[in-house]
Amino acid sequence: MGSTARRIDLPCSEIPTAWYNLIADLPVPPPPPLNPATGEPAGPELLMPIFPIGLLQQEMSPERWIDIPGAVIEAYNIYRPSPLYRATGLEKALDTPARIYYKYEGVSPAGSHKPNTAIAQAYFNKQEGVKRIATETGAGQWGSALSWACGMFGIECMVYMVRVSYDQKPFRRSMMQTWGADVVPSPSELTSFGRKMLAEHPDSPGSLGIAISEALEDTVSREDTKYSLGSVLNHVLLHQTVIGLEAQKQMALAGDYPDVVIGCHGGGSNFAGISFPFVRDKIVDKKPVRALAVEPTACPTLTKGPLAYDFGDTARMTPLLQMYTLGSGFIPAGIHAGGLRYHGAAPLVSHCVSNGFCEAIAVPQLETFEAAVTFARTEGFIPAPESAHAICAVIREAKAATEAGREKVILFNLSGHGHFDMAAYDAYFAGKLVDYEHPAEAIERSLSELPKVGG
Repeated sequence: MGSTARRIDLPCSEIPTAWYNLIADLPVPPPPPLNPATGEPAGPELLMPIFPIGLLQQEMSPERWIDIPGAVIEAYNIYRPSPLYRATGLEKALDTPARIYYKYEGVSPAGSHKPNTAIAQAYFNKQEGVKRIATETGAGQWGSALSWACGMFGIECMVYMVRVSYDQKPFRRSMMQTWGADVVPSPSELTSFGRKMLAEHPDSPGSLGIAISEALEDTVSREDTKYSLGSVLNHVLLHQTVIGLEAQKQMALAGDYPDVVIGCHGGGSNFAGISFPFVRDKIVDKKPVRALAVEPTACPTLTKGPLAYDFGDTARMTPLLQMYTLGSGFIPAGIHAGGLRYHGAAPLVSHCVSNGFCEAIAVPQLETFEAAVTFARTEGFIPAPESAHAICAVIREAKAATEAGREKVILFNLSGHGHFDMAAYDAYFAGKLVDYEHPAEAIERSLSELPKVGG
């Protein structure tokens, strides 16, 4: 029947000592990245100018378990293991037979799951003598996490922040600056691509694709700099599996096992982090667990994008990745869930969705904020707008269990707190938020520019 304990903790000795690599257990391997110039599989030499060797080895590794360095585990000790909670307050409010659990990643100093990979990436860069890292950030959670991690290892950090979030979330900027990072709105005047975008669209809200292009241009123009990405790529998803690995132990302590595992989805890092160890159970042990990715209707990558080879950035500087995509030129609406506004989806998540190991739905903004408020009033934690998408799906699943009169065990990742997102809540309470579904013709226009290779 599951534990009625509100909080299920693990001792520090239970922090995972190895990351889990789902690639080792996939019955069909994911398609390789392609060199856009040749259409042939891209080797590590294509990425060596922007990533350290240690991370490239993880990106392409077929190994099931990859050891976590001691220095990374020591840093994880600051906030890991993160707690698992039984959402008894939410269960009571919904009057549901479902048992709801959530893994809370907001306990990290940056307030989200992002340090799980930021610490690892900063460590491997430091090991190879990198002096400076350039990156992009949407809502600011990734930029905050990397700023903290770079400070920990004595590395300079340059953050290109999507302009709409730069304006909406000024205190995220302050967090990054407090930890020592330089932060500019993207598109910016610091790169040739940023200047080009501003010349064409002076009022551009920016996008993650544009910010990635600026960070990449910054990286390749300097010998002391490498690039760092907070989602999408295999090594990033790998680092996040500490979430699901801990959750498996905590669910066992609670005497329960999930019927469905839920995470919000932008690029794919927190969804993969909570779900991939359970997807392994589904593939290897044939357990009937569902993995559900939840995205906004304003940026419906998994639910309306085709599975195709595309660039990861707007300037088309990256290798081609097979993923669900809305096109690298896609400019999303300025919804308040800034971390879910990426045009593409992680290739590994895309592969799992296309092979039926994971599912995806899109939910509207108003229902999402209604769910966030319900959760805050019953559980106390104010969720980030991104995480609220997962909560929206949780409430739908719980209501379905009520209507069916059946028990259901739901596990979701509360990937971050919303303490720096209160302007979004202000807008919601003032009736200024609206539901937004990106026009089909705009998506078609963006998709018309997909590269004519692979797929």
